[in-house]
Amino acid sequence: MTRIASKDIIPISRARARLTELAEDVSKSGQEKVFTRNGESYVALITAGQLDDYRRFKEAEHLSMLKALVEAA
Repeated sequence: MTRIASKDIIPISRARARLTELAEDVSKSGQEKVFTRNGESYVALITAGQLDDYRRFKEAEHLSMLKALVEAA
């Protein structure tokens, strides 16, 4: 798993003013940004492709768990 660089961890208060710039950077580089709130991880900015990949992964994981439950029954 790739570590997130400190430059890609941004307080949400700063991200508000730079959202377009940050979105362009994520779109071009594919490197996600993590927005913090009160010093804690809050939300992430990722590409639409990364979101699609995540959704496919979660669906496959869900189907695998269902299959295991059916086989165990």
